[in-house]
Amino acid sequence: MADLHTSEITLRVGLDENRIPETLNWSAQDGGIENQEAKAMLLSVWDSKNQESLKIDLWTKDMPVDEMKTFFHQTLVSLSDTFLKATQDEKMTATMKDFCEYFAENLNLKE
Repeated sequence: MADLHTSEITLRVGLDENRIPETLNWSAQDGGIENQEAKAMLLSVWDSKNQESLKIDLWTKDMPVDEMKTFFHQTLVSLSDTFLKATQDEKMTATMKDFCEYFAENLNLKE
């Protein structure tokens, strides 16, 4: 059997004295990312054994609310695209995209 290539993604969270995130940095050597700063992250993993999604949601205390709204909108759009790629369910993807439009309009995110 051939040796498997492994890839590592690392997250570093700097906490203040109250354990509130002050800094977020991530690295993905295979992607050419080294110690890249971020202000927020959403991580979901699927636990097949327990049939449940596990998640970590973090944002730094200086993440502006307007940026958080944009971050969520872009994440929802991306999830819609990923859902289509994973399921080929065009009807539900269209429904998700409609919600993304509604979300953006109601938060005045449209240019």
